[in-house]
Amino acid sequence: MQFVSDTLILLAVFVAAVGASYWLMDRIETALLVNRRLRGEQDDRGMIGGASSVVKNRKVSNPLLAWVQARSSLNNEAERSKLADLLFQAGFENPSAPVWFFIARFGLALALPLLFLLGQVLNAQPFTVTKLTVVALALCGTGLIAPRAIVDRLAENRRQQLEQQFPDALDLMVVCIEAGLGMEAAFVRVADEVTESHPRIAREFGILSQELRAGRTRVEALRNLGERTAVPAIRSFSALLIQTDTLGTSIGQTMRTYSQEMRSDRLIRAEEKAMRIPVLMTVPLVACILPVVVTALLLPGAIDLIREGLPALRGGK
Repeated sequence: MQFVSDTLILLAVFVAAVGASYWLMDRIETALLVNRRLRGEQDDRGMIGGASSVVKNRKVSNPLLAWVQARSSLNNEAERSKLADLLFQAGFENPSAPVWFFIARFGLALALPLLFLLGQVLNAQPFTVTKLTVVALALCGTGLIAPRAIVDRLAENRRQQLEQQFPDALDLMVVCIEAGLGMEAAFVRVADEVTESHPRIAREFGILSQELRAGRTRVEALRNLGERTAVPAIRSFSALLIQTDTLGTSIGQTMRTYSQEMRSDRLIRAEEKAMRIPVLMTVPLVACILPVVVTALLLPGAIDLIREGLPALRGGK
């Protein structure tokens, strides 16, 4: 028992020391970041100059995180880029997000079984060896799967929100274009107008306008918008604007036509969901309502059979 208490004390001291170290490093990094931004230099998080800049350095600057990246599967450029895109879609935009995801995933895969085994050491009636092995493996699998499932869910929620908010922003942008604003000014105006009601799409339009101010071409900024959001409607919108800009046709007429198609598409999706209701109602109808109806219809006859038929059968014997 003394050994267990000493182990717990050492573990608590270790966790406290690690937490204090990370807190101190974060404070120092924040102070350095403020100083570098004031001097207009490139900071460790990849921003150059003020906060409005979108030119980012995608390299990991922390030596420890860089070592983890070099010694893991993240050393593969294609694998790291794919994971970074997924994390970006989920809202984690820091260049070191893939490394932190890797650490969290395998850290949970090791920490959950260890905490469970430690709890069994303190338990008066521990599990058998078979149960310990099964539960430890299950917790290890949960630690590996849960972070990816959470990230996938966050990315899917973000895509759904963008898909829901985009048609309203598109209608407002059509109004701005037909009122005489240019494409860049229309993106800025729409982003300012829908910030509170549609924050997701407002942020994406704001990033696009910042990229244009930073010196990117219109084609590159629009292509980045489609790739960054990963929403088919926005990708089609970006491709349509790129083609319109290349051919020199009317942007206002093109956007109005696309807006009408978006409204028709929303109506078709609503009708599709409405047509699915009878099919979805079949499951609760068969599982819950139909047995009650059948029981109510057959119960009187069953009662009469029990009352009249069973005594007659006994008398016949």
